[in-house]
Amino acid sequence: MQEKSPTPNQDRSDKTRAALKAAMRDLVLDNGYAAAGTPAIVKKAGVTRGALYHHFSDKRELFSAVVEEDCKAVADEITARSSGKRGTLTALKSGADAFISAMAENGRTRIILIEAPSVLGREEIASIENRYSRGLLREGLAAAIDAGVMEKLPIAPLNELLSAMFDSASLNIENGMPENEVLAVVHRIINGLKRQSGKP
Repeated sequence: MQEKSPTPNQDRSDKTRAALKAAMRDLVLDNGYAAAGTPAIVKKAGVTRGALYHHFSDKRELFSAVVEEDCKAVADEITARSSGKRGTLTALKSGADAFISAMAENGRTRIILIEAPSVLGREEIASIENRYSRGLLREGLAAAIDAGVMEKLPIAPLNELLSAMFDSASLNIENGMPENEVLAVVHRIINGLKRQSGKP
């Protein structure tokens, strides 16, 4: 059964939402969330103030949509890079590489790791990340443990600590630390989770 093409109204709505998110992203990256006022957002997006409030209740909700879009893009990259390697440490390392490289693109490190926690709060950003990169990491860790290639450790703290390491890696690379050196350490730590009888 063929999918229906979007109606002209839906297409126009999607374009408006995309323009608003792009404008918000650019303004936040230029001067931070606090300086991204509503007049500047609608001017940059080329839409009316009414259009903004038709799609988003306020600029916080618009920013949350930007964060969600970025987190999904990172998760899509992780899935693509670790595809076919499920249940192995290679999958975890590929996923870590994908996370770190995807975060370095389009200002995502600043959007997700710097601006989002202060604007949305840790609870909301954690909820978003759990639907994307953190959720994928949890699945990957569980698969590696089930396959017997990784030490059987409590999943929740392991997921949180490794996620924190990946976030820190991204922030340090953003601040000028050589990516190859950071990834070498990340890989070594992941290798340290291997069971003696497991396969890499």
